[in-house]
Amino acid sequence: MSLTYTNYLKIDELLELQQLKSDPPEHDETLFIIIHQTYELWFKQILHEFGKLRKELEDGNTWSSLKTMRRVLTILKTMVAQIDILETMTPLEFNSFRKFLGQSSGFQSLQFREMEIVCGLRFPLMKEAHKDQPEHLEILEKRMNESTLWESFCAYLRTRGFEVHPQRENEKGLVHNPSEKIQQELVKAMNEDPEAALIAELFVDYDEGLQEWRYRHVKMVERTIGTKKGTGGSDGAKYLRKTLNHPIFPDLWAIRSKF
Repeated sequence: MSLTYTNYLKIDELLELQQLKSDPPEHDETLFIIIHQTYELWFKQILHEFGKLRKELEDGNTWSSLKTMRRVLTILKTMVAQIDILETMTPLEFNSFRKFLGQSSGFQSLQFREMEIVCGLRFPLMKEAHKDQPEHLEILEKRMNESTLWESFCAYLRTRGFEVHPQRENEKGLVHNPSEKIQQELVKAMNEDPEAALIAELFVDYDEGLQEWRYRHVKMVERTIGTKKGTGGSDGAKYLRKTLNHPIFPDLWAIRSKF
């Protein structure tokens, strides 16, 4: 069989993946499934880009790192924009099929947990949601042993002569606590090395973009289910609100007042 658009992209298989649980079928469940499947595809691409980005940074390659970071930022903006589509679904429309979702929950997204781990986050829920899936736990453990984005960025700075040596000091939040010593080197890099400063600002862009995605996610949940518990038994919007305003690169925010 010759290669075609359909068989190359496996379109037939792809369009069979939207299998509704509602009975009788509810119109808006299709949108709900497609949006979340699309998120998972974007998560996969971001993780793919993160692997490339870490190597580029550790090799001291400025321009390819910039290109990769810009791609990730564009994907993140697309993810935020997708919430606009999901918010066209009213609470009544969501609740028409919510009862059919059982214990499934966004908290169970393995790839989003992987993204958080690569960003340097650690907390018990990461493993708790996957405790009955040993293959998922193995993936999370492997991710935890990989370099974080912050460690790769610091390695990049070291290739340019700046003494930044982050330590993993925490297993219940960010693994890298803010460091006054690192902040001093960051200020020096920002003042003396325009290329390093460009990379640093893209890291701030990513951090801000991730916080924006979390905020939009919280507001979407609040307008859809209010203060109800999440489908997987989580605290829903109450839990999600706790994730707001917690930067993943706090040292880059701390130096804003030092120029």
